[in-house]
Amino acid sequence: MESESQGAQRLHATVRGRVQGVGFRFFVVRAGRRLGLRGQVRNLPDGRRVEVIAQGPRPALDALVLELHAGPPLASVESVSLWWSTPAGDLPAFAIRA
Repeated sequence: MESESQGAQRLHATVRGRVQGVGFRFFVVRAGRRLGLRGQVRNLPDGRRVEVIAQGPRPALDALVLELHAGPPLASVESVSLWWSTPAGDLPAFAIRA
């Protein structure tokens, strides 16, 4: 588990736009794993938002934020809302959450 002294943080992001039904969750999982992060991603019930919770070193999280703004080819990201907090030990390897 990363410690705060190593720059670890927890990111909670909400991505709005055409982000459901376009492979966005799979895109986020691949990016999170490639960046060595722990976390989860899920569709929100309104059909226009995806929630991402990720934890790891701040530089890797910053790279993930850039990926969230871009999205996969069929997505159209309108906005990304970010909240930062202290890391907790409750996140699995990056995965899709139902």
